[in-house]
Amino acid sequence: MAHFKYTARNTAGMLVSSIVEADNSSLAAQIISNRGLTPVSITEAAGNNDLIEQFNRWQAFNSLNISDMMLFSRQMHSLSKAGVPLIRALRSLSESTRNPALANAIKDIAKRLESGSSLSQAMNQHQKVFSPLFINIVHVGETSGGLDQAFLQISNYLEREKETQSRIKAALRYPSMVIIAISIAMIVINIYVIPAFKGVFDKMHAELPWQTRLLMAISEFTVNYWPYLLSGLLVLSAIVIKYINTRKGRLQWDWLMLRIPGVGSIVERSTMERFARSFAMTLSAGVPLIQGITIVSAAIGNSYIASKLEQMRIGIEKGDSISRMARSTQLFPSLVVQMIMVGEETGNISDMLLEVADFYETEVDAELKNIASVIEPILIVIIGIMVLILALGIFLPMWDLSTNMHR
Repeated sequence: MAHFKYTARNTAGMLVSSIVEADNSSLAAQIISNRGLTPVSITEAAGNNDLIEQFNRWQAFNSLNISDMMLFSRQMHSLSKAGVPLIRALRSLSESTRNPALANAIKDIAKRLESGSSLSQAMNQHQKVFSPLFINIVHVGETSGGLDQAFLQISNYLEREKETQSRIKAALRYPSMVIIAISIAMIVINIYVIPAFKGVFDKMHAELPWQTRLLMAISEFTVNYWPYLLSGLLVLSAIVIKYINTRKGRLQWDWLMLRIPGVGSIVERSTMERFARSFAMTLSAGVPLIQGITIVSAAIGNSYIASKLEQMRIGIEKGDSISRMARSTQLFPSLVVQMIMVGEETGNISDMLLEVADFYETEVDAELKNIASVIEPILIVIIGIMVLILALGIFLPMWDLSTNMHR
């Protein structure tokens, strides 16, 4: 979005100058007119493409998190419920919002509302900040006259989403730290410890077992060629990341994430919980069924499961029931399919989907409590193998030298 410097006359006929943000000069003139001013001159301000400004925007977008969106939704619910005019509410929030990306988006939305746009249309211009799910719930709230309830639904959904993310991060924190510590220990041993022992063995001209020679060769290769190894690792990482960003690569990556022992089932169940809860929210808000599945499948964060849900949507469009298509995707256990079937029969599918979300939440909690007991034995085995290799490679020849000296 560009910045335009303008000169205009106010109602008293006096000249005023300021800067306005807009996509083009025509929209800038419209915004100025909506403020009760008569534009005299409008020129684009220089320095919009400054590298520092671009970096600050990138940093602001990357620092935007679910807590910022949850707080914004809660504040909008409170202000809308209190009867505060929408533009005034947005302007006050733009001044109190800490994240620059969200604050700038709110300012622009307020300006677009002044130009006659609806709230959902204005939010749709900032899809990096507001998800399609967020925008569609707001759109339904606008058309039904329940905008405050729409923001309440969004804030409740984001709160549950944050709780789920926090539980998963807390459960994976310990295994991640252990794996990082093991990796650092291997690097230190390879670069510093083994070469020190190599100098001792070379001075003694001792005949070394094959385990020691293998460790020495690996260490020497790492020390001599680490720039090439690091470059190769960076290039490989770049290739993998570029492939993952393709549609086929993302599909295979997300499928692989579901197959990781111990972790894959947690990812799958948490994704299905997100689907059930967000789908229930869209239906209760009044979003049409087919449109709701399309929106939710794009928002759950796993392209493989999203492709299965897309198949489910196609089947429903052809006239199949939700429960039958849910069974055909093989994503849902039979108990969940039965719950969806009951929701269809009673005409209360959104409430039953909330029950499904609670079911998956219970499953995720149970697996998170057991993840330590699953991963700890694996980590112990890895550490044991490392100790065994070091014992055979380093301490065995020293033991042999000590034995020969005593003889």
